[in-house]
Amino acid sequence: MNQPDIDLQGNDTICAPATPPGVSAIAVIRVSGEKAIQISDEIFRSKNKKRILENSKSHTVHFGIITDNSEIIDEVLVTIFKAPHSYTGENSVEISCHGSPYITGKIIELLIGKGCRYAKPGEFTMRAFLNGKFDLSQAEAVADLIESQSKTSHDLALNQMRGGFSSKIKDLREKLLNFTSLIELELDFAEEDVEFANRDELKKLLQEMKTEISGLLKSFKLGNVIKQGIPVAIIGKPNVGKSTLLNAILNEEKAIVSAIPGTTRDTIEDSIVINGITFRFIDTAGLHESGDEIEKIGIERTHEKIRQSKIILYIFDVSSTSCDEIDETLKEFQEYIENLPEDAEKEKEFILIANKTDMLVEAPKGFKSLVERDCIFVSAKRKENINLIIDRLSEYVETEKVHDTAIVSNSRHYEALSKALEAIENVEKGFEQELTSDLIVTDIRDALYHLGDITGEITTDEVLGNIFGKFCIGK
Repeated sequence: MNQPDIDLQGNDTICAPATPPGVSAIAVIRVSGEKAIQISDEIFRSKNKKRILENSKSHTVHFGIITDNSEIIDEVLVTIFKAPHSYTGENSVEISCHGSPYITGKIIELLIGKGCRYAKPGEFTMRAFLNGKFDLSQAEAVADLIESQSKTSHDLALNQMRGGFSSKIKDLREKLLNFTSLIELELDFAEEDVEFANRDELKKLLQEMKTEISGLLKSFKLGNVIKQGIPVAIIGKPNVGKSTLLNAILNEEKAIVSAIPGTTRDTIEDSIVINGITFRFIDTAGLHESGDEIEKIGIERTHEKIRQSKIILYIFDVSSTSCDEIDETLKEFQEYIENLPEDAEKEKEFILIANKTDMLVEAPKGFKSLVERDCIFVSAKRKENINLIIDRLSEYVETEKVHDTAIVSNSRHYEALSKALEAIENVEKGFEQELTSDLIVTDIRDALYHLGDITGEITTDEVLGNIFGKFCIGK
């Protein structure tokens, strides 16, 4: 895949809208680079029709007009930020104009005509990283913050953007780097057989790092859930109330409800936020044998959604389903999960939902057995006991951990930490096998490399292009 051609030297002056396209009350256009203020000054006139931006102080706002020669384009507010006191660390300008696509397009056109270049995706944040405003993991958290759709994902991204995660990584790397320097110094005096690095202290540090990194790796499950949301599949036989249950949980008529079996022939998805966590619900086609080709496709997609989901809501008609049928279903489901491919999610929360309690005139057969299975009894049609399902889902994630500990939510960071842990374990093996210092230090360098890869202390242009190319334009 071709990576975005981003100017890593930051020599160009760039511009782009910082607000989404479309009609709005206000739009913001960003300009950054050595000539940002100078170029903006060429198209801006203050109330007294003078060019004033270049001679103004940093962090000041100016009212005036944008002109194309004698033609007035818009009345605007222009905020200037002089290097290094800006988001990018360069001279920067933000033009607040009316949110007309014509106006924003015309201002961008004027800026480019005066010497700007249209910014690539993520180029403003790339420059902030290159100018030392924050490290790479903090830069990635900016994108996560923009995309956050719940309070918990917002809190996690904000904590990482403010350095909560990267400070932990830098601390580990710095401690290991100090020992590496001492060991490498020993290699310079190999003939004199001197020892600068205390091996016992180094072994103790390695053990501490293993514990710390292992904890971070374990946190990825929570971090990924917070960032991506939790997929929840609603499954069961046709006409047991899956769509009605989805509508009841979402509190809206999302899915078509009909007494005709097989109404839902494809998956229907929507999401809600429960206690700061996004749950992505999937109403699936009923599980049954079918000769209908369209239904077959829907059932196959149901199996695919089951493979992807972390939580399964198995709903059945409590007025017509026996405990033997449920036992058989549970057995088949367990076998199905065990036979999933190695790369599939096999740790799934399985919740039994006994629906249509409004149809009962007495306690269902096997009521005690269902209670023992921790079954939730509901009437999706009357929206009764839906709160019990919500409560069970909210117990799935311990969100309080977000505020008081570093959590890994980025798959790139997870991979780098895994490699760092492997390198540290190789260092320990080297001590056990009494390898020479030059061989041990090679594995220590590997650990340092992978830790530095997370924060951007060691990285490549290709990696940077891939990371920042995923940002929106204007950020």
